[in-house]
Amino acid sequence: MKTAQIFRLSLLGIITLIFTSCLTVEKKEYTFELTGENSGKMTIRYINIMSVMDDGKDVTAQDFTEILDKYINGDQIEQDFPGATNIKTRLFEQNGQLCGEVTLDFPSLSAARLYQYDKNSPLMMCISAAYDSETYVSSNGSYGNDYMPVVFWPSGSRKLTVITSVSAPDETSLSLAAEYRKWKENN
Repeated sequence: MKTAQIFRLSLLGIITLIFTSCLTVEKKEYTFELTGENSGKMTIRYINIMSVMDDGKDVTAQDFTEILDKYINGDQIEQDFPGATNIKTRLFEQNGQLCGEVTLDFPSLSAARLYQYDKNSPLMMCISAAYDSETYVSSNGSYGNDYMPVVFWPSGSRKLTVITSVSAPDETSLSLAAEYRKWKENN
């Protein structure tokens, strides 16, 4: 009996590994607007959402379905940002690329993945702790360096912006804009 359960769990694990996502994004734009002492609104824009070919196969339809199931209709954002409220998601096309946007309210800096040691210290965001292996591009704050991948904003700052890069398009990247157009036409 236990052997059968172990086999089923192992099989499920293998299937999960085989069908992992091939989704990526070219860059992300973060905007934090502090409306309270440690609370506020965050917007993340996902620019050029792409599918990466899986062993030379086009998996754009499956990847677009994953976006809908996990991010637009699912609870992935709630899992990624516990404590966030008023979460809104949308997809849109811009310059022939599929883009996404998430807005949410955060009750504390930690819920938005920000940190401040005390009221006189700078506000901070660690880029290396962000999802998707992001690389710093620019911000309205000061970036440490590659050894200290943290963006610093002076205490009292009310609007914080950061742009990161995730994955440069290449010959294995496929746009999801066509899948979005099909979906939008039917919905």
